[in-house]
Amino acid sequence: MADTLTRERRAVPFWDPKLCVEHRADGSIVMTQAEPLGNYPRCLSDRFAEWAERTPDRPWIAEKGPDGWTRLTYGTARNQIRRVGQWLAMRGLGKDSPVLILSGNSIAHAVMALGAQHVGVPSAALAPAYALSGGDFLKLRDIAAQISPGVIFADRAEPFAAAIRAVFAPDIPVVTVEGAVEGFETVAFEDLVTTPPGPEEARASAAVTRETVAKFLFTSGTTGTPKAVIQTHGMLCSNQQMVLQCFTFLRDTPPVVVDWAPWNHTASGNKVFNMVLYNGGTYYIDDGRPTPQAIGKTIETLREISPTWYFNVPLGYQMLLDAFETDARLRDTFFRRIQMLFYAGAGMSQHVWDRITRVAEDMVPGGVLLTTGFGSTETGPFSIINTARQSMSGNLGLPAHGVTLKLVPQGEKLEARVKSPSITPGYWHNEALTREAFDEEGFYRFGDAFRLADPDDPAKGVLFDGRLAENFKLASGTWVAVGPLRAALTDAMGGMASDCVIAGEGQRELGALLVPNLSALRTLAGANLEGEALLTHPDVRHATAERLARAAQVATGSASRVTRALWLAAPLDFNRGEVTDKGSINQRAVLRHRVDLVDALWSGDPRVILAERSPP
Repeated sequence: MADTLTRERRAVPFWDPKLCVEHRADGSIVMTQAEPLGNYPRCLSDRFAEWAERTPDRPWIAEKGPDGWTRLTYGTARNQIRRVGQWLAMRGLGKDSPVLILSGNSIAHAVMALGAQHVGVPSAALAPAYALSGGDFLKLRDIAAQISPGVIFADRAEPFAAAIRAVFAPDIPVVTVEGAVEGFETVAFEDLVTTPPGPEEARASAAVTRETVAKFLFTSGTTGTPKAVIQTHGMLCSNQQMVLQCFTFLRDTPPVVVDWAPWNHTASGNKVFNMVLYNGGTYYIDDGRPTPQAIGKTIETLREISPTWYFNVPLGYQMLLDAFETDARLRDTFFRRIQMLFYAGAGMSQHVWDRITRVAEDMVPGGVLLTTGFGSTETGPFSIINTARQSMSGNLGLPAHGVTLKLVPQGEKLEARVKSPSITPGYWHNEALTREAFDEEGFYRFGDAFRLADPDDPAKGVLFDGRLAENFKLASGTWVAVGPLRAALTDAMGGMASDCVIAGEGQRELGALLVPNLSALRTLAGANLEGEALLTHPDVRHATAERLARAAQVATGSASRVTRALWLAAPLDFNRGEVTDKGSINQRAVLRHRVDLVDALWSGDPRVILAERSPP
């Protein structure tokens, strides 16, 4: 690659973890940091006010429009947040009448959410697809049955009008930046941000405590009805203090972030969004996403804006890599001041890991930390993090400051459970589900298994060892650890597959449904083909069989040997819960909705590719 910039080695400071480990008589392993969690504010509004006072002219958030970037400074944003809070407080809203947000990421969305939090009114940002999918809006109806909004915010009324009219009562006011909803009181967002602050705002803001509900985040609902996970102000602030004590470079370098991920998910809506706010940084809203149709917008933005901290899902990195290798301007801008690369949402294949590492080392002497962690909507999400340089993907790291990680024997597995100030108090109006989520010591149950990277040294970190509810038995009675196997098979496909789903419950051997990386398959086929013509191309089938055979040869037994596979021709369906809007695949939902393809794996279907058909 051409080197058009002067490269300097970057000294990026991180924490120095000092792990305390307890081995209990029942086989449990308990881990925590020796250094305590530092002080943190009662609410994010206090932190925002500090930055508005110290750096009023610094851009806080920016979005791109037809005429270029619109930037909102900390000083102006603080003023607008107070005004939105005043309008909501005058309406008498509270924890039982939240602000329901039907909108993609936008400046108005951000101000509306923080204005609500400022005066103790929870917000609930939903995946826009819930209101755009048409039909009966079943998931939106499920959510409406759990919370009773006092206000609905939709930045553009027209796309969401049908869902609003179908699901919500007409006495709920709708706030919009553009348009109106017929039959509903529609209030212009401009009216909110021009409302003078008054005593109602001051009283409501002063009454906010760490225990006040700041927002509701709904889990993706891929296993059933979406659940309203309570997020308190104390949760959000303590979680950001954990981030700061781990990513210590943020103290000296306010983060500049370019981010597409939706705010209705905890990864971006809590961790990334609040990390920028907590540390006085700047958030550039990326209007692209990791799809063939929209990745071009992300690339266009990253040619212009140089992030200091970058987050994406593995598929997003894979798409960016294809551009990095041919676009010098993109590489130069992206790596100009990058300090850290973070991925989540799915496991990263070694193939993608190696490509990112090579590009980063070419652009920055010594490379850039590429890492991940582990958490959930219920944990803030920041909980377990790895900042030690690794040669392989997958090490989740160690518990953050203030987090206690407990690994509890469950058969041959170790179930992961955590306790910290950033754990949710539970699920809104669902005491039974809340009780089930915690053990007798008050630890939140992830429902996932971990294993030690080094059985003799817990300080080397933990590895994901499968989602306990996804695991199943073969006909032999042997348990299959689905999570690690999915990651291993995706890696073995060498970039041909972006993910996979493992099948074979009750069978004598394993099969897989492969999610195609279309650009890689087209390169193999040597033609710009679509659909079945691409997936059944002889060169694609040959390469698939060859990679399956190689993976089968190194498998340790029937529970890790995939002998047959079938490419998914139809995209994964968000509305059926097969995939979330950030790209995470739900194994059980895919198997449930694609029974015909699962059956085809063992029925002699000619589309199925067998490992043993590969040449030696």
